[in-house]
Amino acid sequence: MYRFLLTPRWWAINVFLLLSIPFCVFMGSWQLGRFEDRVDNHRQAEAQVADAKKDTPRPLDDLLPVTKATSGKQATATGRYDRQLLVPGRALDDKDGYYVLTLLRTDSGRALPVVRGWLPGEPDPAKAPEPPAGEVTVTGALQASETPGSNGVTARTGLPEGQTAAISAASLINLVPYDVYDAWVTLNKGDSGMRAVPASAPGGTGLDLKAFQNLGYTAEWFAFVGFALFMWFRLFRREVELARDAELGILPEAAEAGAEPKAGAAGGGKPGDADGGDGDADGPDAGDDGDDAPRQAAGVSSPVQ
Repeated sequence: MYRFLLTPRWWAINVFLLLSIPFCVFMGSWQLGRFEDRVDNHRQAEAQVADAKKDTPRPLDDLLPVTKATSGKQATATGRYDRQLLVPGRALDDKDGYYVLTLLRTDSGRALPVVRGWLPGEPDPAKAPEPPAGEVTVTGALQASETPGSNGVTARTGLPEGQTAAISAASLINLVPYDVYDAWVTLNKGDSGMRAVPASAPGGTGLDLKAFQNLGYTAEWFAFVGFALFMWFRLFRREVELARDAELGILPEAAEAGAEPKAGAAGGGKPGDADGGDGDADGPDAGDDGDDAPRQAAGVSSPVQ
């Protein structure tokens, strides 16, 4: 019954199955490993940010450019506050609000974006506290410039004057007539009664879209394994049923339909056979005429019917 497994067709099916299952399992395991690596990196980055608060603050220029190793480190800078901007659409503890961002002009001539704190509600310049006057020294967690899609940043356009969607040199350089550091600092303590904005983990280390894409690919590869096994079992069961029907003499409908014309031809005979049948039917009459001829020659009349 299972001799069909030795046919070239089933050899090809079985070889394909034996090769595809290990490959799919390997790819699924690899994608799962990538997801776990991202989770570990996220935990390490969060621990790094928490531990960085205990480190001794270092001058800003010593920590630039911002990398995964320096992101979250405590940085200090001295200068004078200049222009103030609001960053809308920023949530803190599941509450909507906005950042109060002030540019600190340093002795180098460039400005350092400083997030002085967070306020709830819609952006309102009247509610944002004025920055301290004179020369100040700020201390806070160093952060890399934001890009749309990172840490909830959206590429918003058409904002009112005095607002910016992202804290980045590329966005701020169009709003001020001087150079801006490709980094920013969030103060450890909120200024003027505002809530301090906690530092975030470096970009590319969080549970972002790429991490969950790896998890989705993991599910897809393992689903391919289940689908391949299901299709093999379905084909195998179909072949077994056909083999069993053949042993029992049960022909498929297609075979029975093809055999019907042959059965009709055998029962009806050929067109020439029909004439032969008529000839056989006429035989007795001819034979009766032949029997009457000797009687008439002998003068014996046929019995009256």
